[in-house]
Amino acid sequence: MRDAVRHFIAELVGTFALVFIGGAAVMLSKNSGTGVGLLEIALAHGLILATMVTATMRISGHLNPAVTMGFLVTRRIEPVMAGVYMVAQLTAAMLAAYALKAIFPEALFTAARGGGQVISLDISSAQAFFAELIATFFLVFVVFGSAVDPQAPRVGGIAIGFTLAACILAVGPLTGASLNPARSFGPAVASGVYEGQIIFWTAPLVGGVVAAVLYDLLFLRHGVEPADHGAVRPVG
Repeated sequence: MRDAVRHFIAELVGTFALVFIGGAAVMLSKNSGTGVGLLEIALAHGLILATMVTATMRISGHLNPAVTMGFLVTRRIEPVMAGVYMVAQLTAAMLAAYALKAIFPEALFTAARGGGQVISLDISSAQAFFAELIATFFLVFVVFGSAVDPQAPRVGGIAIGFTLAACILAVGPLTGASLNPARSFGPAVASGVYEGQIIFWTAPLVGGVVAAVLYDLLFLRHGVEPADHGAVRPVG
């Protein structure tokens, strides 16, 4: 029980920080006087993700249902614990979005949809789906290549944060570059705008699972989690 609580709190704090900091940057971009643009939004997300993954990776460090699903499918986390992670992630995202709603002016919160993502009218749903899928594939592939692989360089969460920032720069204008169902779900609940949620859930989950399975089969078939990654280890 104590172990589950530790994992829950780590995921809660880390995901809250990601959604709060990232959402705040998105909202500030709607205020022309702040000078916040795509680059600043990407940096805000990348920096906070790198920091929080590094701070929580000894215990958990997922902060994203797509990452957790990748771990579950590759049997690197038990189903019950995966459920604990996802509940923590979604709860944290909603709490962060409501915190932003309480702090920021109502007009700014509404204009930015609570810091959530918006699919551009210039692309189709299929294009948005594949943009999110590919970007999430990169993110989860880097998670496995930098934080899961026993032979990975010990760089903390910096490579993961860099990947998120790069993906936001690349596809942010098209889809908002969610790459994380929780990051889209929390603001949607707080703002009441659920547009694009099917894409923001299915594409990251599919992309994350494909990346996890590919990396696991090609590079980690006989690998074992190192002790300093905490309690999450391969099953069987």
